[in-house]
Amino acid sequence: MASKIKRTYSSRSKLSLPSSSPSSSPLPTKRKLSIPGDETDENAPPRKKLFAGKLKPSTKAIAKPKQKSLTQLHFSLDTSVLRTCPLCDLSYTKGAPDDETLHRAHCIRVQRGMEWGREEEREVEKAGVDEVECSVKMKDGKKGRIICFRADVGGRIGSKLSILLETINLNLASPPLTPAILKMSKAYLFLIPSLTSSRREKIVGCVIAQRISTAMTIATPEAVVTTPGQLYADDRSSMTPTSSPTTRLVAVDASTGLFCHPSPLPTPLGIPRLFVSSAHRRQGIATYLLTAAAATFVHGCPLDPLKGEIAFTQPTGAGSAVMHSWGKGRVRIYEE
Repeated sequence: MASKIKRTYSSRSKLSLPSSSPSSSPLPTKRKLSIPGDETDENAPPRKKLFAGKLKPSTKAIAKPKQKSLTQLHFSLDTSVLRTCPLCDLSYTKGAPDDETLHRAHCIRVQRGMEWGREEEREVEKAGVDEVECSVKMKDGKKGRIICFRADVGGRIGSKLSILLETINLNLASPPLTPAILKMSKAYLFLIPSLTSSRREKIVGCVIAQRISTAMTIATPEAVVTTPGQLYADDRSSMTPTSSPTTRLVAVDASTGLFCHPSPLPTPLGIPRLFVSSAHRRQGIATYLLTAAAATFVHGCPLDPLKGEIAFTQPTGAGSAVMHSWGKGRVRIYEE
């Protein structure tokens, strides 16, 4: 007879099951979720304080595109846009960028002159530059020197002379000198030490001397009689009945009363350009340059203005004053 197996559970520890009775054991409490901003939550960890300062708004989001500033223009019939500089006498269009840039550069050259530095000194021998006179004392006590070279020279010195002649032509309202004239001419420059550098000099005066053949004699004031409506020569004895009094003289500048006799006379030297910077005028620079040109233009043969051997082209008011004071009324006039 098979034996029955008796199962005993005394060796195992009985697991204590929770009683369904509410009094036996309390139910586990569920943890309440903390909601940000809910101040009634006691179990919530302390929150970090937000930055109390004012936040700067993003410039990229707020910044508006800059609008181009516009200029209100007015159309005026009684006002001219042309301006004449009292320092350099150049007329230019106010408001035009090209004209104003040209005026600024031109005005500085007219007032202060141009620089002559080491770059030009390196080409002195190559360009055939001669020092005509040194230690020339001006009226204010400063000293300078006079140099001379061909007006058609190239290189660095030729470029410097071209810019200088452009400034002179603008200042005198004169046309540019042709290559044929430059080929027959010499340039005389008056240099003084620069105030900014001991190795540089300033070009404060320039004379262009040209070889010519004939010129006209300037009529004296006594030879010109002014009557209402006409200008004529005082000597009427040689006039024919059919000739007009005005045909006997050539008007060079009627506003200043400058007239010439039309008969051409042999004259070897002409001065087409004469210039002195405005800051260095009334120092005798023009006289020194003209005297140097008369003495050295023809090698070994100095020329005398009192003998009518030198002539000017149509001079301006200031040039006419220099012509009369230096040449004592004996300087002639020729046409370029």
